[in-house]
Amino acid sequence: MRTHTVMDSPVGPLTLVTTNGALAGLYMHEQRHRPLPETFGPRDDTQSPQVIEQLNAYFTGELREFDVQLAMEGTEFQRRVWTELQHIPYGETTTYGELAERLGCPTAARAVGLANGKNPISIIVPCHRVVGSTGNLTGYGGGLPTKRYLLSFEKGEPTLL
Repeated sequence: MRTHTVMDSPVGPLTLVTTNGALAGLYMHEQRHRPLPETFGPRDDTQSPQVIEQLNAYFTGELREFDVQLAMEGTEFQRRVWTELQHIPYGETTTYGELAERLGCPTAARAVGLANGKNPISIIVPCHRVVGSTGNLTGYGGGLPTKRYLLSFEKGEPTLL
């Protein structure tokens, strides 16, 4: 059964979608590739207390690694990319090309970028930590100001959204 809840955060409202108790989606209010709200299931604010607690700890700087059950739905390649994203350390970045190489597909930087952009669980699966080959900030489903904010926040640099 799918349900959802909405929580406030420094990057705006976050919609948490759960499937049978596991986190299946974490979407920002103005996110590219955000599914239609009717696919989220009924709102149930009693769901996801562990996810909310960990996100609040992340946004206060007390948590650097999440430990929540995930239910990521996508192609096998997308799931491989999303799993690899979880190995990018807090406060660090990697490029699409480096990520493709780590996956054993050195010519697949563009495919990695597409999979990264369809990540259904932003922040917890840190797609914001992937940058262009020259270190430039490139697209982010939640918008470049949000990506800039998250990267600066993780580096301990004060920034406004």
